[in-house]
Amino acid sequence: MSNSSSITQFLLLAFADTRELQLLHFWLFLGIYLAALLGNGLIITTIAWDQHLHTPMYFFLLNLALLDLGFISTTVPNSMANSLWDTRAISYTGCAAQVFFFFFCAIVELYLLTIMSYDRYVAICKPLHYGTLLGSRACVHMAAAAWASGFLVALLHTANTFSLPLCKGNAVDQFFCEIPSVLKLSCSWSYLREVRLLVVSVLVTFGCFVFIILSYVQIFRAVLRIPSEQGRHKAFSTCLPHLAVVSVFFITGTFAYLKPPSISSPSLDLLVAVLYSVVPPAVNPLIYSMRNQELKDAVWKQTTGFLRKI
Repeated sequence: MSNSSSITQFLLLAFADTRELQLLHFWLFLGIYLAALLGNGLIITTIAWDQHLHTPMYFFLLNLALLDLGFISTTVPNSMANSLWDTRAISYTGCAAQVFFFFFCAIVELYLLTIMSYDRYVAICKPLHYGTLLGSRACVHMAAAAWASGFLVALLHTANTFSLPLCKGNAVDQFFCEIPSVLKLSCSWSYLREVRLLVVSVLVTFGCFVFIILSYVQIFRAVLRIPSEQGRHKAFSTCLPHLAVVSVFFITGTFAYLKPPSISSPSLDLLVAVLYSVVPPAVNPLIYSMRNQELKDAVWKQTTGFLRKI
């Protein structure tokens, strides 16, 4: 038996045992990662470059793109390297850092998605008050509060998790270090303290999700009153993909952290983890750019201007 003081590294769950499948996993994740870097990078540079996009909606989208770059970079590159070099090891410090940055990105992502739903609610349901409720100072304060809250919550959970004695080996049943997988290695009842903190965090998450749903209920009621079919289509095409991503992110993330051990299995846990850790950062740029004509035009303008300079 070992304790946390003697553990110098953890062993992550491998996607495959055969070399062919390991390389397939590497190339698949590489494609997803490059697509996420390209998509989020284009959104960041376009919004920063185009003065017409310096509005609250695009300000929060810029924050989301920055966050998604960090979110997917926390887990995917390390998993790719492990498959390429046929290893499962991650250092104790590296595991703690991965837990911190992953939890930080997940919490801030949730808060930003909540703020963005509020932005859409005010824009559609209270357009006359938009400038008052979402002025530049209010936007900066909300974004800063989201990032600061995520940092503090992630720091609390990481410190609490890695202060527990670990005596059940060093094999983490996931392709990256996440809190539920590390807690399984604890040999002390004090792990219930972290479980209680996780429950509180999930309840806060649930509150954000309810707020998002109620915001969209009001949005859809307002959209249905729009006389123009084109106007209704534009509003639905913008809001429905956002709601779909939020639902996938929330449901799979909550399931991963609160699922009972009786229904846990390596393949199920792996699928759920990919759905809430890899899919949202990769598809967010596609949803927010392909469904937004103004952003598409700005991206095209920026791209053609860059090519002319070359």
